[in-house]
Amino acid sequence: MASQTTNIPESLQKKGTPRAVILLSGGLDSYTSAAMAQAQGFTCYGLTVDYGQRHACELNAAYRVAKHLNIAEHKTVKLDLRAFGGSSLTDEISVPKNSDDLADSTQIPSTYVPARNTILLSLALGWAEVLGAFDLFIGANAVDYSGYPDCRAEFIGSFERLANLATKAAVEGKGQFKVHAPLLFMSKGQIIRSGHKLNLDYGITHSCYDPTKENLPCGQCDSCMLRLKGFDEAHLKDPLTYATTSMKE
Repeated sequence: MASQTTNIPESLQKKGTPRAVILLSGGLDSYTSAAMAQAQGFTCYGLTVDYGQRHACELNAAYRVAKHLNIAEHKTVKLDLRAFGGSSLTDEISVPKNSDDLADSTQIPSTYVPARNTILLSLALGWAEVLGAFDLFIGANAVDYSGYPDCRAEFIGSFERLANLATKAAVEGKGQFKVHAPLLFMSKGQIIRSGHKLNLDYGITHSCYDPTKENLPCGQCDSCMLRLKGFDEAHLKDPLTYATTSMKE
């Protein structure tokens, strides 16, 4: 497992404010979650995981987001989940396109990466303990999402309890860990409107599961469709250019 660190000049870091570790994927949800953490007064440390996803677009987007928000420190950790596979994001499985009734589906799609949020939060927890931080932020959403079991409130609460049982810092009474999922019960449209109020530039984000060779979002995968639906509900224009534009109509 390797890591790459980007440090922001000390002059840009806030002094005397609580620290938080933010999971940054490069998507609009994690970007909005990070901005909300900053608005609450946290000094933010961004963690991006190169877990063997099909493309580097989201890793590049995470770097742009960290730079745009002046994150105190941004680490990219390489942990290749392709060793296990089992997902169309980490294996030779086709990414589903043009799915119907995403919000009503009871099927967990092939884009689910086994135990991904458990793994990512565990890494964030480890770094938080080293930093003396007791707040973790994740852009999980249980309303407009693809049915992932690790995006539910039950999971967030369970992981928070685990964090306070499994760490030296919590057991020694130095603090209590809190897992923040500020977008959990918001629709994608509400998330985008909230980000718009925070003057976020969603043009630097990447959401697509299966971009083209030119790194254009496909406009047809579940993530693209949810994103486009959200911008439509928010009555705002998505700043990205899509390979297929019919989904905007």
